[in-house]
Amino acid sequence: MRASRLTSLAVLLIAAGTLSGCGPYNQLVALQEGVDGAWSQVENVYQRRADLIPNLVATVKGAADFEQETLTQVVEARAKVGQMQFEGVPDAEQFAEFQAAQDGLSSALSRLLVVVERYPELRATQAFRDLQVQLEGTENRISIERRRFNETVQAYNTYRRQFPNNLYAKAFDFGDKPYFESTPGAEEPPTVEF
Repeated sequence: MRASRLTSLAVLLIAAGTLSGCGPYNQLVALQEGVDGAWSQVENVYQRRADLIPNLVATVKGAADFEQETLTQVVEARAKVGQMQFEGVPDAEQFAEFQAAQDGLSSALSRLLVVVERYPELRATQAFRDLQVQLEGTENRISIERRRFNETVQAYNTYRRQFPNNLYAKAFDFGDKPYFESTPGAEEPPTVEF
């Protein structure tokens, strides 16, 4: 009789321990899925920007004597971004490469738009204005989705590091997720000259 009570108690304790571990594990899974979903949204808006670039380049090419070097830089930066393929959220090193490629494309597009200022006939075309508005809207979406991604990553990383969740995270290989960071030099305001 006593042995069966001890066996029952041992089974009950094992079952309780197992069930109590399900909560943190399931929460880690849910948070990781949130990070994956937010990452997919980031990729969607970056893809939208990449899809706008061929039309922008074609429109700008139509302007006589437009700086070919600037167009080449945009096309090359877009190609570099197009080569970046990940399954799920990239690790920290891949994430840094992704961000650097996207920052390079942003920089090339900024230079293109600055150069366009010298071509009033180009800026006056409806096609260029429409593309510029779409590009500006897409850049705003990118900013919003990057912020949402960082918020989701923060919730995941915080939960993952808390005790006893950190034990489950380590046991089941739930690693840290990287954040988007601001572009180097973004903390300094741009110089405006008149």
